[in-house]
Amino acid sequence: MDKQPNNPLHGVKLIQILEKLEAYYGWEVLAYKIPIKCFDNNPSIKSSLKFLRTTPWARTKVEDLYLRTFVKS
Repeated sequence: MDKQPNNPLHGVKLIQILEKLEAYYGWEVLAYKIPIKCFDNNPSIKSSLKFLRTTPWARTKVEDLYLRTFVKS
């Protein structure tokens, strides 16, 4: 079995990350912190997931913000 005990994102789905960030910051602040169109122009969880699943650099930025916000070392 592939275990990742040192990976804080292991077992956390992208939708969970996005919903938690949106609830904490709101779309306006998310768009400021990570300036991507799916957060700024008519944002929704569904459209953001679609974009983030196909855009690795943007997904990395979202995951990094999640770690900085909720997973303090």
